Amino acid sequence: MPEFSPAFTWGVATSAYQIEGAAATDGRGPSIWDTFTHTAGTIIDGSTGDVACDHYHRYAEDVGIIAGLGLKAYRFSVSWSRVQPLGYGDWNEKGFEFYSNLLDKLEEHGIEAHLTLYHWDLPQGLQDLGGWLNRDTCLRFAEYAAEIARRFGHRLASIATHNEPWCTANLGYGNAQFAPGVADTALAIQVSHHLLLSHGLALQAMRAINCPAKLGIVLNQWPATPATDSAADIAQAEWEYARSVQWFMDPIFKGTYPQKALDRMDMSKFHVQAEDMAIIRQPLDFLGVNYYFRAFVSTETPPRQPEGKHGFSDMGWEVYPSGMTDLLLKLRAEYPALPPIYITENGMAVADKLEDGKVHDEQRIQYLQLHFQAMHDAIAAGVDVQAYFYWSLLDNFEWNSGYARRFGLVYLDYATQQRTLKDSAYWYRDFVSAQLQGK
Repeated sequence: MPEFSPAFTWGVATSAYQIEGAAATDGRGPSIWDTFTHTAGTIIDGSTGDVACDHYHRYAEDVGIIAGLGLKAYRFSVSWSRVQPLGYGDWNEKGFEFYSNLLDKLEEHGIEAHLTLYHWDLPQGLQDLGGWLNRDTCLRFAEYAAEIARRFGHRLASIATHNEPWCTANLGYGNAQFAPGVADTALAIQVSHHLLLSHGLALQAMRAINCPAKLGIVLNQWPATPATDSAADIAQAEWEYARSVQWFMDPIFKGTYPQKALDRMDMSKFHVQAEDMAIIRQPLDFLGVNYYFRAFVSTETPPRQPEGKHGFSDMGWEVYPSGMTDLLLKLRAEYPALPPIYITENGMAVADKLEDGKVHDEQRIQYLQLHFQAMHDAIAAGVDVQAYFYWSLLDNFEWNSGYARRFGLVYLDYATQQRTLKDSAYWYRDFVSAQLQGK
């Protein structure tokens, strides 16, 4: 296996709605995901995040698991409606107390805290006022960011504004797959702009109070591979990359939207004010990259499918580790001002089974081995990758897939809430231990 610097950060990641549960406990207000999951027909198995992994009550046990794996970093998100039930107005001290207690426990074990402000769970109170289609939501987000930074900034290694705004816009508003369940691609484009604007405003607000944590954003990204060398496939792959990766990267690093995307998108509901692009183009201390798969682009009917020489995950996603290397090298070439990169998510859903108290997930171990090599290849080629967070610590509520997909290093029996470490957790523990010892 490749050798990484002993200074490299190894961790795991989760998000609030997927693990916390306690949906109506201690003053938490409803989020758009509470509303969405309680709407018939939205979730494959009809489940909700009302209980999820009950992390709200079991956080000490979960932090103990992270510590037992020898990991020194934990990425998690705040449930906005837990600390501000409506998304505006009064703060909820019981909500802040939970996150303060979580930070206490992480500090007790010497684990760095990497906080995400927004992992898709907008307070329903803001949605009722228009949600991300309402420009005022950007201002509310900046106020929320400043409050989190004011209270916790000195206790955090990093703060990410958004997790995967591509998903918030395109799955939440483009095809109604995610909350709030709107299907209008033109509206999705406007939402993506407001997400970027809110990111810029939040960075300004946190820096105005001299927040000491490193500040950035987390983007899901993929290289786009043409299925053949036909002109049509090549052009379609370039368009796919422009509308997904460059659509978020160009405003942040260049202050413009990519023309190749603008030329083919429905801009009929797109409104940008004069100062917006300068606000979005704030310097980043880090860029979080979530990598799971490549886009394999075919214009044929039916479209060609990838060979999948390393197989496919339980989500149906191709396992394509070299795509991580390709993506990171492409980012470095296109954006000279690229800050240090954290791989903030990377992981595999496997149809895990608990047998005799054990979970043998050899596929996931191979996945880790392949992606660590791909990440190492990028570092060797000059990309400044400083951290890796496996998705996810626990099996959890996997959005519209409900509990039918398992990404965790830790198996969860949802009936009993019993946690069982999978073989991959032990493998990751041993790998990280060897890296930290410089072996």
